[in-house]
Amino acid sequence: MASAFVTGGSGFIGGRLIERLRADGHEVRALARSPSAAERVRGRGAEPVEGDLADTAAMRAGAQGCEMAFHAAATLGDWGRREEFERGNVDGTRNALRACAEAGVRRFVHVSTEAVLLAGEPLVDVDETAPLRPDSPALYSATKARAEQAVLAANGERFETVVVRPRFVWGVGDTTLLPVMVEMVRSGRFAWIGGGRHRSSTTHVDNTVEGLMLGATRGRPGNVYFVTDGEPVVFREFVSELLASQGVAAPSRSIPAWAGSALASAGEASWRVLPLPGRPPLTRFTYWVTSQECTIRIDKAREQLGYAPVKSIADGLAELRAA
Repeated sequence: MASAFVTGGSGFIGGRLIERLRADGHEVRALARSPSAAERVRGRGAEPVEGDLADTAAMRAGAQGCEMAFHAAATLGDWGRREEFERGNVDGTRNALRACAEAGVRRFVHVSTEAVLLAGEPLVDVDETAPLRPDSPALYSATKARAEQAVLAANGERFETVVVRPRFVWGVGDTTLLPVMVEMVRSGRFAWIGGGRHRSSTTHVDNTVEGLMLGATRGRPGNVYFVTDGEPVVFREFVSELLASQGVAAPSRSIPAWAGSALASAGEASWRVLPLPGRPPLTRFTYWVTSQECTIRIDKAREQLGYAPVKSIADGLAELRAA
């Protein structure tokens, strides 16, 4: 079996990806920027490679002899300093591309997101032809869009690149979305925006990993693929189920969409100009993803990759409840 190099292997998606690669018989090396990260990737069956996304030499050494590489590391969040997002998402991706190309990697698979299309408008039945938004006012969206541009530009005859975009990744082991929502409910800071009854696409982590594996083996060089759970869900109903799986009752409190938009715009402006400590109570990015429709077509992944969800929403929720 081919060997693989993984960045972000100590995280939610990267960790599950390592487990899948090992289960399929691949040898795996994974970038680890701290002793605790090294322990996590070792525990999943990968050989840790000490370094971070700024350390091109470490990544080149880690990727040496690997047939494929998966870039799952990223700077996440809806708020932060521009230089942090630039360093983690743009510079880090360029460094990973350069290191893997120099190491002789054949196929580079980049973990992207629907956020590369977000700039304030709903996404309704979008597919891979929708334009990237490197001009987005949300730093996460803008920098992930620029990272994706770098990945596609790096595609060539000897170094093939493929982009896979999941949306709202969830499942057992989630260290980002669900823990944050649970904490917000328990602290009394959670409210639906505009009722929360818009439609939303989601992607269980097992379906995300399935898409990444297919991207590595069947993806057409220089192409982008959306992967989701299939049919969209009603955002409020789905999030309520997620919270219930953790023993938390979703609140009934809701604020009008116009009020949420105004709060997000005013809050960001105040925090940028003054500046104030901490973070705004609501950011534009969070307003977009929690109040606007985001429905995604996966026809291309079905046709070109043979993709189909391997984990149903019902089964994924049952696993969360059992865990």
